[in-house]
Amino acid sequence: MTVIGRQILLIEDNPGDVRLTQEILRYSTFQSIITVIDNGDDAIDYLLSAANSRNLPSIIILDLNLPRKSGIEVLAVIKKKPILKLIPIVVLTSSEAERDITESYNLHANSYIAKPVDFDEYFKVLTNIEKFWFSIAKLPD
Repeated sequence: MTVIGRQILLIEDNPGDVRLTQEILRYSTFQSIITVIDNGDDAIDYLLSAANSRNLPSIIILDLNLPRKSGIEVLAVIKKKPILKLIPIVVLTSSEAERDITESYNLHANSYIAKPVDFDEYFKVLTNIEKFWFSIAKLPD
């Protein structure tokens, strides 16, 4: 797996959540490149193309409630592809349904986080995701 820089793939269809995430991460000390995709089909196409060019994201932040293909379907495709399955996937979604949590972990999501509605909590969650994956965890090259 080849990763260039600190790249975050945000798969999210809610424009408000996208803007909020981009604003929070813009002021991060990690200076990540954020790519946003707003539906499941395009996310899969993007990742397959990135795999062919060996320009993969460092982590994926994935919403489950997506148009065209759900986040669960995207997760299933990613984890079946050898070159993609090593990319850490953080499910960040509004769903707190036990079936979504269980299915995400069955499909090897690296974590499942319910989206906070409070700005300060959302800020903490995103900065902690980035801090964990870019300064604490060791990622494959």
